[in-house]
Parts: sequence; structure tokens; C-alpha cells
Amino acid sequence: MPSEPRAEPPVEQDDRFPSGPWTGFFLEAALPPGRHWMELTLTFREGEVRGDGRDRVGEFLIRGKYQLSDGKCWWSKRYIGRHDVAYDGYNEGKGIWGTWEIPNTLRGGFHIWPLGMSDPTVQRLAEHLDLPPLEVAEPLVPAEAEVAAVPGV
Repeated sequence: MPSEPRAEPPVEQDDRFPSGPWTGFFLEAALPPGRHWMELTLTFREGEVRGDGRDRVGEFLIRGKYQLSDGKCWWSKRYIGRHDVAYDGYNEGKGIWGTWEIPNTLRGGFHIWPLGMSDPTVQRLAEHLDLPPLEVAEPLVPAEAEVAAVPGV
């Protein structure tokens, strides 16, 4: 008698680790330097993160771990048919940020966040100024004496 397939445990319910599409970038000092954008689809379940994605280097797979207690995350980004990159970071409610490394070769920073969240690396004004309501002045109506002084009136 065939056994029934095991049901997957539910995905993570902590708001810091929503399963689904994510976006972000990694920083590289080598040519070309700067931010290099990536698209990811991640699933967070019982302390494990799995997913896939793509960036300027190519398509990749993600396999790793995360901790709810302190938001620490670490995973391997394996470029299909190429090399692996180790990621180590934290989630403090504004996506996951940290460092990536190809051991003994290259190293840099990264920041990823759930699609739909605005880019947490962009500074925004957080304060506003409460201005008093605008007062409407009484309309200017010339006094009778001023009207009489105008020739031809």
C-alpha cells in the first residue's frame, strides 16, 4: 500500500520572514563596482530558508538557516553550474542585510527585502512641520472718503 505524501509544515508567520518574492542588491568593489540588483523567491519554514533567483551573474539556488530569536540568517547562494557564495546577515524588520563572501576571493555587503516593502536603504523625511491654519484676511474695501477723493467718481 503506497504511503501518503507528508504535508509540508506551514511557512513562517513572523513578519520579518515572509515567504514569497524578495528583491535587493549585493555590493561589489570589483568591476563593475556598485549595487547589483537581484530578484529572489524565498520560503521560510521552521528555521530553514530555501529559494531561487537571478542577478547579473546568473540564476541561483538558496539554501540556509534563520533564527527568530535574534534575526540571524546565513545561506549559500549557488549559481547553477558555477560557484557558491556564502551570505551572513541579520533581519531587524527592514529586510536582511549583511555580508557575502566567495572564500579567499571576494567579499562585499548586501541588503534584500520583501517585494512590496519600499527600499529600506533610501533615506526619507521622517518628520513634518505643523503649520497654523491659514488666516483669511478681510477683503480690502476703500473707505468712502478715499472713493470721493478719486477724480471722476
